[in-house]
Amino acid sequence: MNSRSPVWFFDLDNTLHNASAHVFGALNVAMTSYIETHVGVERDEASRLRALYWHRYGATLLGLVRHHDVEAAHFLSETHALPDLEQQLRSHAHDLAAFKRLPGRKFLLTNAPLAYAQRVLMALRLERCFEGVIGMEQMRMFGHLRPKPDARMFRHLLARMQLRPADCILVEDTLIHQKSARRVGMQTVWMQRWARQAVQGQPATPTQAVHHGLRRRPVYVDRRVSSLATLLK
Repeated sequence: MNSRSPVWFFDLDNTLHNASAHVFGALNVAMTSYIETHVGVERDEASRLRALYWHRYGATLLGLVRHHDVEAAHFLSETHALPDLEQQLRSHAHDLAAFKRLPGRKFLLTNAPLAYAQRVLMALRLERCFEGVIGMEQMRMFGHLRPKPDARMFRHLLARMQLRPADCILVEDTLIHQKSARRVGMQTVWMQRWARQAVQGQPATPTQAVHHGLRRRPVYVDRRVSSLATLLK
């Protein structure tokens, strides 16, 4: 890490809170139901498309927009409504207290919609910790969504914010996003806490299974941590 004042970009789900405990399951159900209803396929096919597009494009929404003319705003609103979201959130008080003491500028960078991100931050009492919240809707270039892991979005975002990539640190649970961030010159921290616990205690998502299988830190990851408190060191 360099000696200049850091600019932190934090992911949300499975980075600031344990989304694998309940939230990811609820989102998967909501997305599958949406595809079943609005694309007009059987439940098993809807589930297959949800996973396929996530693997192929990094976000299920991108595949639905490209292949089925789904309206992005409608999809995000419907699938992330989650009326019991606040009751489903799981995190760690010590981690959140350490996060609040972390020096430097902080931004949230999530592929989730803005309204969902703001609800989670409010429930975690972190809403005042961030200088800005960048949700899926804000990751547009020339009229097209370019969410993580699109390296063009990272370049465009940092140029717009007049930030030097070397001063910026992406804290993420998803390795493919970190790989793109490193390509543009950002520093990277791999948050393993919640993904590791999910693999040990519950069925893993495809991303978690891949991560769990890695024994060594990938070359594009500067550090790997199991708690936000570790970042204070």
